[in-house]
Amino acid sequence: MTVFVCLDDRGGMLFNHRRQSRDREQIADMWREVGTRRLLCAPYSQTLFAEGMRQPIFDEDFLSHAEAEDCCFVENKLLSSYVSSIDTLYVYKWNRTYPRDTILDIPLPGDFRLTEMVELAGYSHEMITRERYER
Repeated sequence: MTVFVCLDDRGGMLFNHRRQSRDREQIADMWREVGTRRLLCAPYSQTLFAEGMRQPIFDEDFLSHAEAEDCCFVENKLLSSYVSSIDTLYVYKWNRTYPRDTILDIPLPGDFRLTEMVELAGYSHEMITRERYER
């Protein structure tokens, strides 16, 4: 399984049950990486995907239903219970510090190795860093 997450500089994912930030260029880049595979995510993420654009599969229990070749966009779920199923992890870093109360709950690099780091021009963020970790 391939997983995509967005983090601030301190590993934060959410604050008060809300995403810290959003960027349409990050979403477009994620779709390029997904390619023809399925993308699954929680209904919480639905507002990020504009009407008329390609839509992921929305499922509250998507991490449990994901198959090995699937991609998952994770905003409001913890990953430690699924870490053994993750082959590739993409981390989009906002390069900012936001308030946070939910952080990525798996250590990086941990069992993963950093294989790529790319800087992207965002829409709402001047620069977004995308890191790819592989098992």
